[in-house]
Amino acid sequence: MDATTTPIQAPPARKQALKDYFVVSADSHVNEPHDLWLKRIDEKFRDRVPHIKVDEKGRKWFVVEGFRSSMIREAPRDEQVTIDEFKRQSEAAGKRMELDRTKGAMFQQRGNPNLDRYADMDYDGIDAEVLFPNKGLANWSSPDSALHVAMCSVYNDWAHETFGNSTRSFPTACVAPGDIDACVAEIERVAKLGFHSVTMPPLVQGTGYNLPEFDRVWSALEETGMPVCFHAGTGKDPRTASGNGGAIINYVVHAMNTVLEPCVQLCSSGVFERHPGLNFATIEAGVGWVPYALWAMDQGFDKHAFWVSPKIKRKPSEYFREHGHASFQEDPIGIALRDWVGIDSILWGNDYPHIEGTWPYSEEVTSRLTKDLSREERAKIIGLNAARLFKIEVPQDKRV
Repeated sequence: MDATTTPIQAPPARKQALKDYFVVSADSHVNEPHDLWLKRIDEKFRDRVPHIKVDEKGRKWFVVEGFRSSMIREAPRDEQVTIDEFKRQSEAAGKRMELDRTKGAMFQQRGNPNLDRYADMDYDGIDAEVLFPNKGLANWSSPDSALHVAMCSVYNDWAHETFGNSTRSFPTACVAPGDIDACVAEIERVAKLGFHSVTMPPLVQGTGYNLPEFDRVWSALEETGMPVCFHAGTGKDPRTASGNGGAIINYVVHAMNTVLEPCVQLCSSGVFERHPGLNFATIEAGVGWVPYALWAMDQGFDKHAFWVSPKIKRKPSEYFREHGHASFQEDPIGIALRDWVGIDSILWGNDYPHIEGTWPYSEEVTSRLTKDLSREERAKIIGLNAARLFKIEVPQDKRV
């Protein structure tokens, strides 16, 4: 392993406002090497994996099969320096460090798997994090499920090598539901490696998670004790709309809104009656949509009972509150409607280092959003719920 992939430990976060709480980001990201898949994948896939292409004007593009290409903007000089120097420069100017919001998340320099990552966590008041890929969010972009399987395996091996010994970073393994045999095998493999969870795209082409063909996947997850995560904006190119308002349309409709479908599929189809040990979480899509979704599912359960099949024993909302979770970064609506969702189902994440996340102001954001909550409610939302779901050990003095 080189210096960028050596697992590094660090002291607990130097929190201020939340010093008495165990803070877990249920949604953080790691910036993988640009050439990760080029170096490691089977040769037959090598010309189809994410890569950088330079056009005739000298511009760099990140090319992903099944997605629109993204233009790369080089990182400014202040993102190349160490966090201590960056912090010194920022505080000398009377402000906190910030990400460069002029370029996409794929190309931020922050978030690399090195020492600065844990310094960044301390700076933001984070004790532990559940890690999702960054470039690897395109693991399911191609229409070819064989490529999904190969790319997920490469990412999982790298994530295990990089964070397998960490006591603060817990990567979620990527699995490919388009090939159920391979998906089950990878679930079993990553469980043996010590992963705490898996992630699958919210949308799987040509089928749905409500169908019995996925029972083998749910059984494998039950047996390993790992929850499944559905991260917004994966499984399809979220940049579907163009023209006026395209960025907002893509963010709301083609990225965040995709997690609604697997939530309804699982809660309305009898999956949890057959698999009572299964748990799931929607990631990076907020919580405010959940109350309406629960109400709407129950309306369908009651008012369309004649057509509902199978005849599930309980209302869909009950299955969500028992098995489902949803993560947010900054969602006052979700907090205001927390009783509809259920406190135990709400997770928080800083989405580091994505530009829509709360880093480096997470303490300020979470303190403001949870100021009217009880100590127990706040502790659960900003850390204990995620620790329970993802099996992260909580220090004795931070338990409620």
